[in-house]
Amino acid sequence: MKVGVGELPANTRFGPMTFMDAGYRSAAAARVDSFWVPDHLNALLPRSVITSKYTGAVRFIPKIDACLEPWTTLGYLAARHRRGRMLLGTGVTDTGRRNPAVTAQAIATLHLMTRGRAVLGIGTGEREGNEPYGVDWSRPVARFEEALATIRALWNSGGNLVNRDSEFFPLRNAVFELPPYQGRRPPIWIASHGPRMLRATGRYADGWFPGMIFDPAAYAEGLDKVRTAADDAGRDPGEITPAVWLFVTTGATRAEVDDVLESVPAKTFALNAPAREWARLGARHPMGDDFGGAQDLIPQTLDEATVLKYIADIPLALMRGIGLTGTAGDVLEQAAVWRDHGVRHLVVCNVSALQPSLRRGMASLGPFHRILRGIRRL
Repeated sequence: MKVGVGELPANTRFGPMTFMDAGYRSAAAARVDSFWVPDHLNALLPRSVITSKYTGAVRFIPKIDACLEPWTTLGYLAARHRRGRMLLGTGVTDTGRRNPAVTAQAIATLHLMTRGRAVLGIGTGEREGNEPYGVDWSRPVARFEEALATIRALWNSGGNLVNRDSEFFPLRNAVFELPPYQGRRPPIWIASHGPRMLRATGRYADGWFPGMIFDPAAYAEGLDKVRTAADDAGRDPGEITPAVWLFVTTGATRAEVDDVLESVPAKTFALNAPAREWARLGARHPMGDDFGGAQDLIPQTLDEATVLKYIADIPLALMRGIGLTGTAGDVLEQAAVWRDHGVRHLVVCNVSALQPSLRRGMASLGPFHRILRGIRRL
């Protein structure tokens, strides 16, 4: 199984790229296969509780919503580490607030700069990155489908003028001349969950790359739907890489990890899990039985009192079930279950710093690196 690292791109007291560059170097030293940066205008955590009162990491990252732009970040890393072999991708780019022609240009540029190492991770995005900025959020899937079709039309145009009717992104004598690298365009990995998005993945994607999915059995079911859609479209289902983005909370001992999972920032992060995942784990999401988690959350609107009320009764069993949690050995056992349910490219993001202790958060890097090396041997 291949392994990737997801790094949260936040500005720090030491500058915008200090931690990001260190994370890239660390991933390269662990010989991972891919490196991913999310595409967010602001964080998926409420600023009201990511403060020194609850979170040790604010000594380094004082403003949780100071998110770096992903394509600029990846371009910097590509230029600074020219001999790297890792795939570089977005996990994932939003099709709502970014015109797909701009996305097509950005990823094609990175693909040329990196000699064919770029991957376009793409999805509908989240409400928090669209609605507050004036982007209509009423039909995100329809917008996604048209954005993907626009990107493919431009990439496949061969430099000829493109005219295409679209409710969202009509093209009128559009031109796209950036060439592919050695005849290959960047692969497209789609973050999809619902039936319509899974069908689109099977028809058009080079990889299935869901996030905020925490049940291996549900993953296997979704993968089967993707492969069925690929077969129905006359594609080889085996050409679609089964990938997933999972969050890791780790530490030296199980008890230490449980302490982290019981903390305010970690429990707050659990609000990003969809209500269906809460129900599967025997709990009820405080924001409603139909709440979509990260896709519906607008975290900057939640004050401290509201957050503390929402997370007051979260059981430890739920916290253990919405990611890979525990010692390095525990996490590797859990990763093996995902492998057995079809995952072949596991992207992990270390969120162990979401806790009161800065020291323990920093110390989690040791077991996290053991996890990276262990996944490669699964």
